[in-house]
Amino acid sequence: MRIVFLGTPHFAVPSLKRLLADPDFEVVAVVTQPDKRRGRGSQVDASPVKQAALEAGCPILQPRRIKKDEPCLSALESLGADAFVVVAYGQLLSQRILDMPRLGCINGHGSLLPAYRGAAPIQWCIVHGATETGMTTMHMDIGMDTGAMLLKSHLPIGLLDNFYDVAAALANQCADLLVDTLHGLAAHRLTPEPQDDTLATYAPLIQKEDYRLDWSQSALNLHNRVRGFYPNAETTLRDQPLKVLATAPLGDPYWSQLPADLAQLRPTLDALASNLESPHPGEIVGLLKGHGPLVQTGDGLLLLREVKPSGKKAQRGQDFVNGSRLTLGEALV
Repeated sequence: MRIVFLGTPHFAVPSLKRLLADPDFEVVAVVTQPDKRRGRGSQVDASPVKQAALEAGCPILQPRRIKKDEPCLSALESLGADAFVVVAYGQLLSQRILDMPRLGCINGHGSLLPAYRGAAPIQWCIVHGATETGMTTMHMDIGMDTGAMLLKSHLPIGLLDNFYDVAAALANQCADLLVDTLHGLAAHRLTPEPQDDTLATYAPLIQKEDYRLDWSQSALNLHNRVRGFYPNAETTLRDQPLKVLATAPLGDPYWSQLPADLAQLRPTLDALASNLESPHPGEIVGLLKGHGPLVQTGDGLLLLREVKPSGKKAQRGQDFVNGSRLTLGEALV
């Protein structure tokens, strides 16, 4: 089966490598976003998918606007591909492109459609506190993740799992699911299932203001934002920005979901909670030995397990307490 692969970030690499390793498939071209200049020296940075394609010796196309790039479109038409496989490519495809391959354009999307259509399904799924997600393969149409569904896989989300954890697991699921989907389509074993638009939810592009932590929210909501937007959630301490990388909500609803080293804090927290006198959201109300600062939220207490002060490396919560000489009563805003 002749395959054109379209993808850009690390998330797409396992799928490309899986197709390259399978003797039933020939990857005849890889389409990825143009190289970008990054850093102070404006060094040219190739996408992870391009790097993998170079290692495999695949022909590579990098159109700036694929729908308008006539040489690229002509090259794609000339390949006689059986299927285009799309994983986090980053550009919308025209109907002309969708009509090119014999079996259509097959997309691997990081949610259980029709939930979380859009650009950031994994992040928003975690931010909204979902306990399960998965992958969906679908026949692409001209809409935004609206095509008929082919196969699904499921993945539980633990209380402490962050975006990187979930994305890594889903990337591997995506690779396996795409292979099963392509084999199923070739053998006429799959019946596409239309999506129910009335059940659709959306995962829009993340904006910079989404990273800001509002301490009047509940401990669980703040925890979900930290892990969903990892590693970019941010607050302010002593008029300086502070990235919050890992947290844990502490209290009766969570003990059974926490690892043993955190669950054993229950007696300490019970004693502390009985002595608190109307703390304000964002106030540091405890310095838990071996763990880090404990912050009052709008509802519940949140342990800061890992942070990154401005201009410094990431630090465990306890190391941050020691290094910054943090004191009770200081406030995050």
